Amino acid sequence: MLISKIIELIKKGGSNYVSSNIIKDINIKNASSIELAKEKDITFLEENNILKDSLLSTNASVIIISDNPELVKLTRDKLISTIVVKNARIAFAEVLENLYKNNIYETGIHKTSNIHESCLIGNNCFIGANVNIGQNTKIGNNNQILPGVVILGNVQIGNNNIIHSNCVIHENTTIKNNCVINANTVIGSEGFGFIPESGKWIKMPQKGGVIVNDSVEIGTNSCIDRPSVGHTIIGEGTKIDNLVQIGHGVKIGRNCAFAAQVGIAGGAIIGDGVILAGQVGVNNRVKVGDNVIASSKCGIHCDVESGEIISGFPAMKNKSWLRSSAIFKKLPEFVKKLRELEK
Repeated sequence: MLISKIIELIKKGGSNYVSSNIIKDINIKNASSIELAKEKDITFLEENNILKDSLLSTNASVIIISDNPELVKLTRDKLISTIVVKNARIAFAEVLENLYKNNIYETGIHKTSNIHESCLIGNNCFIGANVNIGQNTKIGNNNQILPGVVILGNVQIGNNNIIHSNCVIHENTTIKNNCVINANTVIGSEGFGFIPESGKWIKMPQKGGVIVNDSVEIGTNSCIDRPSVGHTIIGEGTKIDNLVQIGHGVKIGRNCAFAAQVGIAGGAIIGDGVILAGQVGVNNRVKVGDNVIASSKCGIHCDVESGEIISGFPAMKNKSWLRSSAIFKKLPEFVKKLRELEK
């Protein structure tokens, strides 16, 4: 793709194009990180990027940079073609989307698939090899269901979804529109519901369902459980990483982002715009307000008000955690002095 075409693309996108300085309008073949880029590659750099020093040694032919005077000067000194935008990461994402087109599968149903006669399947769908679809399932238009997927009975799937290989979609699940479910993920599995009685565990039947709203993306090997009654709900636009466990009856708001190994216990309520970093744990029935950010390995045991940034185990306000963690390594010294004072 010619650099001039890339600029036209970025101007139409959401990264807020500012200006460009093109040394030569060459054909770009690949995208790469700044430190590994080669000739005819495109890369990007944000103003706060720790790889800023790599700008002087990169071999990329064109670089997308944030609108920052220091970066603009560095690229001019190096004589590299530049595209200046307000948000370099978004611009790079737009380039990737167009430089590398997704696989487009021919529509149709593979002969090895097993589809119940009561199913309704819309137009322009791809149903791959060894897909199993249970009774009373409805699938909308323009869906891609890749090989090995199992969809059990009474499932509703909207339009323009991609369900990758070996996913299992259990009964009473609804997946709306424009969702991506990555490989080996399980949606609608039985919630972990057991009642202690006389030293034994009595199973609570899990007869509810899961609702996955529009534009949700779920990573590989994640599990979303259904509750005994009602629904587990994933809000519109939420993005879920690999190896995430969402318990039965959890309610998740819109446009949240959960990194790998997040675990949310049953009945928790997560607001809109919440960010949970890797290995965050949320206790059952906890309420997390809108726009909360929890740092890695955070343990959320009680309700969190909207807008808080929390850290630690158990979770506390981020500033308190930073002050506390700075003291931890000095605790032996403090204890020694305290004992001397006691004497």
